[in-house]
Amino acid sequence: MTDREIFSRVDHTLLKAAASREGIDRLCREALQYETASVCVPPSYVKYIHETYGDALNICTVIGFPLGYNPTEVKALEVKRALDDGAGELDMVINLGDIKNGVFDKAEAEIAALKEAAGGHILKVIIETCYLDRDEKIRLCGVVSRAGADFIKTSTGFGTAGATLEDVFLFKEHIVEGLKIKAAGGIKTRDDLVMFLEAGCDRIGTSSAVSILTGGGGSGY
Repeated sequence: MTDREIFSRVDHTLLKAAASREGIDRLCREALQYETASVCVPPSYVKYIHETYGDALNICTVIGFPLGYNPTEVKALEVKRALDDGAGELDMVINLGDIKNGVFDKAEAEIAALKEAAGGHILKVIIETCYLDRDEKIRLCGVVSRAGADFIKTSTGFGTAGATLEDVFLFKEHIVEGLKIKAAGGIKTRDDLVMFLEAGCDRIGTSSAVSILTGGGGSGY
């Protein structure tokens, strides 16, 4: 797998709390240079990036990030604002409290509502696997599948652990055809990137791809 092929499936990410405009600009320049799938950035920077770089960049942003317990109505407003500001893709975090309380139907309704708000834009659903047991992960594969999302995503990168191959294989076994997989969190080497892509991931979320593949800087998660 070539570096170019890898970059084309990377959401080049900068979501740390103290992300500066300088760091965002560096991220965007790297994304343009290496032709990454998108830049994944805080909602507060979406409008700036869109006004500065226009349609040259595919902008991904996060909804209900990183803990996911915002009310659905708030998340829906986040979606609308992000799209108005120029986002092309959205990575939402589910409410893990709903899962731990066993109300999977509520989680499904929320995902469906946000997909309706997103319209034709890509919606990725972060289920934060590090806090889930195997049965919860399997049930969420069904939830995300039925709700009509475009991707199921392993992790925020801010939890206690990130993506694992075991979870990717579990997803593949239990999601519907057409639902794609994004792995994020803890992907730090070229071997990691290739391993997750060859395992069936369509996207990788990482701040480290440029550093890994070129030996250059990188933005820091």
